[in-house]
Amino acid sequence: MKPLLALAVLALVVSIRPVLADDVPAFRDLFNGKDLTGWVNVNTAPDTWSVRDGLLVCTGKPIGVMRTEKQYENFILHIEWMHLEAGGNSGVFVWSDPAPAAGRNLPKGGEVQMLELEWPNLNREKDGTPRHRGYVSGELFGAGGLIVTPDNPRGARSMSYEYRCKGKGEWNTYVVVCVDGVIKLSINGKFVNGVREASQRKGYLCLESEGAPIHFRNIKIMELPGGRATPEQTAPVAPP
Repeated sequence: MKPLLALAVLALVVSIRPVLADDVPAFRDLFNGKDLTGWVNVNTAPDTWSVRDGLLVCTGKPIGVMRTEKQYENFILHIEWMHLEAGGNSGVFVWSDPAPAAGRNLPKGGEVQMLELEWPNLNREKDGTPRHRGYVSGELFGAGGLIVTPDNPRGARSMSYEYRCKGKGEWNTYVVVCVDGVIKLSINGKFVNGVREASQRKGYLCLESEGAPIHFRNIKIMELPGGRATPEQTAPVAPP
């Protein structure tokens, strides 16, 4: 009877495996490497964003964003980026509004900073000293009115506990985990920053154009089960 019982159990597992597999979160591409399907140019020029050799190419001009077509609540985002110029500036927004407020270039959302290593030296303080090096290693902060509590405060921002970003011409890998108002950031294989208690917990993802060319690749998302985002914590829905 034991062999028969084992076979019965095996048959049951095999029969329900497709159902279980459908419920297992998995990564899917947000960028297909061919065109900009799934993305909306919000407030930049028609040629700001393009696809070349399987890469998502951003000229950096003008300042603005391109966003996803849909909103996301709880998820894991994998994104790889590379600056082409010293001091390049960019970022990815999570839980973002569909568009900036009037008179602004960038929307309300949680910004995950992407700066080239020379940015502090090329953008010095008024007294000539370099800006704080926290700028170049994945700072996290609320932009456009979004409020967060930083894990490692530098004012209202959270700076990474460890400098891990690479300079121009080198690829960086970010893994951004966003769950119930918490954002955690891994830079090149290690979690080094975080914020919590975000005032907005469901919204769009945006890629930022901010003055310098940047390339993106391998943009993938794993959607996780929904959490406790209230209507007040959800970004407005973009008009059709």
